[in-house]
Amino acid sequence: MTGLAHNTEKLAAGFTDAPIDAAYAFRAALHAMARPGRIETLSGVTPPAPVSPAAGALILTLCDPDTALFLAPGHDTDTVRRWVLFHTGARLTSASEADFALGTWAALQPLDPYRSGTPDYPDRSVTLIVECDELRADRHRLTGPGIETEAMLRLPETRAFTANRQLFPRGFDCYFTAGSSLAALPRSTRIEEVA
Repeated sequence: MTGLAHNTEKLAAGFTDAPIDAAYAFRAALHAMARPGRIETLSGVTPPAPVSPAAGALILTLCDPDTALFLAPGHDTDTVRRWVLFHTGARLTSASEADFALGTWAALQPLDPYRSGTPDYPDRSVTLIVECDELRADRHRLTGPGIETEAMLRLPETRAFTANRQLFPRGFDCYFTAGSSLAALPRSTRIEEVA
């Protein structure tokens, strides 16, 4: 009985104040995607390791029983699976069927299996939630919709995001998370590496 109670406590670590925290997280997620490169702060949730607080808040906000989530190696643990299912009811699936995918950039590779939408339904594509060691406003210059002049955000690479931009309006969108920090890179954003 003690073991069961202990496991229930672990699974119960979702939003502290669900209605308020979920609304705040949803607003932060929308703002990040609408303003590529801008670093937002997300808190109010304590997910199991190795999921960051920002990624956990995104999962609780964006996933529900009608969404499919792929957990990349490193994030695909029994504890994370039980936490996701308990709090969201999301269907855990393969990369090729995912609405959302969670993991480090290296673990999410290769990108080919993920859905990139169709010309008629470009929204039927994956959103990657990329866990990073840190988020920094340097190295890569971002321009495009939602950016007044330019924004800076360090990305894990340039080639994949440039290729993704060329698929527009198809392609994948990305959230980058580190601790309680969150930034986004929609498929419409142009990227230039700065020396």
